[in-house]
Amino acid sequence: MLRRLALFFLLALALCGAARRAHRIHRSRAARSSFQRSHPCPANGHTRGACPGYVVDHVRPLKRGGADRPSNMQWQTTAEGKAKDRVE
Repeated sequence: MLRRLALFFLLALALCGAARRAHRIHRSRAARSSFQRSHPCPANGHTRGACPGYVVDHVRPLKRGGADRPSNMQWQTTAEGKAKDRVE
């Protein structure tokens, strides 16, 4: 009985993980790079690489039908990004 319960639990975890991965929205590295080339980092002015204290935000979230294009991206402070993620 304990083996069945453990097997059921493991199967449930596996299915749950697969469902989460299936619902992930693909983000284009090329689109982000294009955005950063045309909108340098506010913290250091670099057009590639890390931007300390900032994240690239989608104005209209991808999960709400927003496009993964530079025209739908903006720089946002890390704190603002965390606050927005709590609401969305």
